[in-house]
Amino acid sequence: MKAEYVNSFYQATTDVFQLMLDLQAERGTLKLLEDMVLSKDASVILGVTGDLRGTILFTFPKDMVLEMVKIMSGMEMAEIDSFVSSAIGEVANIIGGNAVTILANHDYTCDIATPQVLIGEYKSLSVGNEKALLLPLITSIGEFEIALFLKEKQ
Repeated sequence: MKAEYVNSFYQATTDVFQLMLDLQAERGTLKLLEDMVLSKDASVILGVTGDLRGTILFTFPKDMVLEMVKIMSGMEMAEIDSFVSSAIGEVANIIGGNAVTILANHDYTCDIATPQVLIGEYKSLSVGNEKALLLPLITSIGEFEIALFLKEKQ
């Protein structure tokens, strides 16, 4: 996987977290995934089409998601409900939109699909036979991961 793919999503994530949440997001150690992805309490799936094809999977722990929504809306939430789901889906959507804009600067024309939000912990999510890169991110309110399953259109 090319550095431009990972760096575009990393830059978009750090920019959005800084702008929307006033949080720094530091990169953890990248890992290669060859099989299944373990999910957390809330996951958002973004499809990518165009010159790059694949899926971006954001996984967040419950406490972090609730704190993100509190920062954005000022409302204290106890559970991940439809409002919280919508909010994290929108955060992922903005990150995805910014990332494909950054990718355009590297001559990739891409688009993202409407985000799908999954609530609840799953043992794993299968991505078929494709390899992926796991980008862990650390913030002052928690740690989350972005799994990138991207390849160039043939």
